[in-house]
This record gives sequence, C-alpha cells and structure tokens, in this order.
Amino acid sequence: MRQFAKKISGSLVAGLLVLGAAAHPANLAAQDKAPASIHGHVNNAAGQPVTKGDVKLTTDRNSDAKARKYQYTFPIDANGDYKGTGVAPGNYIAFVIADDKSLDFLDNQDLKAGDDKTINFDMSRPEYIEKMTPEERKNLEEFKKRNADIVAGNAKIANLNTTLVQARADTKAGNYDAAITSMQQATQQKPDEAILWIALGDAQLGKADAAAKAAKSAGKANDPSVQSAYSDAAASYKKAVDANATAKKPNPETAAAAYNQLGGAYGKQGDVKDSSDAYEQAAKTQPAQAGMYYFNEAATFYNAGKGDDAAAAADKAIAADPKRAMAYYIKGQALIPKATVDPKTQKIVAPPGCVEAYQQYLELDPNGAHAEEVKQVLTGIGAQVKSTYKAGRK
Repeated sequence: MRQFAKKISGSLVAGLLVLGAAAHPANLAAQDKAPASIHGHVNNAAGQPVTKGDVKLTTDRNSDAKARKYQYTFPIDANGDYKGTGVAPGNYIAFVIADDKSLDFLDNQDLKAGDDKTINFDMSRPEYIEKMTPEERKNLEEFKKRNADIVAGNAKIANLNTTLVQARADTKAGNYDAAITSMQQATQQKPDEAILWIALGDAQLGKADAAAKAAKSAGKANDPSVQSAYSDAAASYKKAVDANATAKKPNPETAAAAYNQLGGAYGKQGDVKDSSDAYEQAAKTQPAQAGMYYFNEAATFYNAGKGDDAAAAADKAIAADPKRAMAYYIKGQALIPKATVDPKTQKIVAPPGCVEAYQQYLELDPNGAHAEEVKQVLTGIGAQVKSTYKAGRK
C-alpha cells in the first residue's frame, strides 16, 4: 500500500510538472500581446509648442494621405503634449495632423508589448528645416525675429512692472528719492507708458509736499525749491497725459488720473486757473468719477479764497454725485461769507443755498469731521439744525 501510494504520488507530481511546463508558453504568448503606450511633446519649426491637432499612428504606408487609415488618434493639449494607451505592439508611422494637414511624421516607431515610449516631434530639427521651401524658410526666420522682439518686450515690461510696484511702495513709505530715481530710469526705458510717468509724478508730488511742510515749519512759505518740486511733478503728469493720448488705445481712466494729479500739483503751486482746467478735463474724460474731480476743483478754489468759483464747482460736484457730503460742506463754507445782517431785526441772513447745503451735509454725514462746526454755524445764524439721521441707519 505504501509503495502504491508512492507511485500514485509520483504520478501526480509528474503530471503537475507536465501541466506546469505546458502553461509557460501560453503565459509568454499573452505577454507578447500586452498593449503599449506612448507620450511626447510637439514643437513647430520655431520651437514653440503645437497646441492643437492630433498625433496619429498607422501601419498603413499608403502614400496617398487621403486614403491612409490610422489605427490610433491621440489629441495634443494646450502645452503641446500628448499621450496614448492601449496600442497594439507593432511598427508604426507616427504623424502630427492639424486641420487635416500632415505637419510632421516619424517612421519606424517600433512599439513592443508593455512599452511606454516617448516620441517627440521637434520640427526645428535640421532635417525638417532642410525640406522647407525657400519661401517657408524665409517666413520662418521673419517669424523668429518678430517672436524674439516680443519675448524681449515682454521681459522688459515684466521688469518695469516690478520697478513700478516697488516705486509705489517707496512713495507710500515716504522714500521719495528712491521712487523718483527708479521711475526716472523706467520712463527713460519706456517713455511712451503713461502709468510710469504718473508714478514718477506721484513720487515728485510726495517729495514736494514734504518739502512744503518743512519750509512752512521753518518760516519759508515761499521757498523757490518747493515751487520747483511741484513744477517737476506737474511736468511728469503732463507727459503722462501726452503719452496716453498718443497710445494705440488711449485709456480714459489713465488720462483722468493724470489730469486729477496735475490739478493737484498746479493747485499747490497756486496756479488755480490751470488746476481748474485739469480737473475739468479729468471730469470730461471719466464722467463716472466727475463728482470727485469737481469736488477737488471746488476745494482748490476754496483754499485759494475764491468763494464764488468754489460754490459753482461744488454745485457741479453735487450734480454729478448727490451723495458726496463734503461737496455740500464746501458749498456752505463758500457761501457763508456772503451772509448779511437784517438792519431791522439785526438777524444774520445767510445767502441763498447756504443753509440748505449745511443741512444736507449733516443729513449725509451727521458724525462727520465738520458736523459740530456746521451745527454751530447754523445755530449762530439762527437756522434750524435739521437732520433725519437715526443711529444705525446706513
């Protein structure tokens, strides 16, 4: 029994070995049929990525492109990359097809079972360029030159943007000389860019304001150097206006900003006429912000002691922006010096529109910086302090 058992066991083992040996060829055959995959990048003759089209594989070597059949099609993405899976092993021609035209091909792409093969199409390779017609090569060189100029221009703009951001930060921090130096260099590099001139003007205006404050503290209110500093700022703003006007696409917001700042520079110089003209131009250029520009004009007239002009400009600011509280305050302040005394009652009589302007200021900004002052003026002339404002109302 034991011998029989051993024989049986030996036979089973032998049978298993035979079965096992028979299984190996079948496994190898299955591996030979494992699919392959491909991936790669596609560049045109200028070295730039091809961003649309397909990479197609075929074993059909028919010279007639219209009759040629493709077994696999893989799309090219926006970066010029493509990838494909599930490709049966074989020897293929790989084509780049865009708009039903063959742009490039690579023959004898041998894909083995389980491969993940990189197939790149670089149309800037000498072999590709040599097959171009003289006219195609000429167009390619012209394109490369234009593209190089664009790349260089973009790099220059990127550097100027960095400089602009830093200059604005320096101006805000009071580092006016640093901002002026960097923006002077920037405007030399690109004198046709209005924003650079505005940034230079802002730095110069900040320096002028600081100098004016220091001169006032030292008792030198009419220091010529201060006037010169304001003149420098005004000159930069005028160049910004001119640069924007001659641009391919003039920007109304840029023009208005330059005119507004120019108005401020002129006003601080005491040139009220040119200041007013600049604010008027700003309002005309950007009507949506006219209320702000007319208010700035009114404030400039008021500070210069020109009450009638200030009141007229305040009226324009109110018409453009009825919710601008300070415009009503400026109007009231400009009119109140014209108050008279009634000889019969000895009461103060405010000029037309004055009381209403003060009351509207309180209505719009009851807790504003000038609220108490306005209440005292109204009380002093015997007028009603009127406001429908309630706490918590927006």
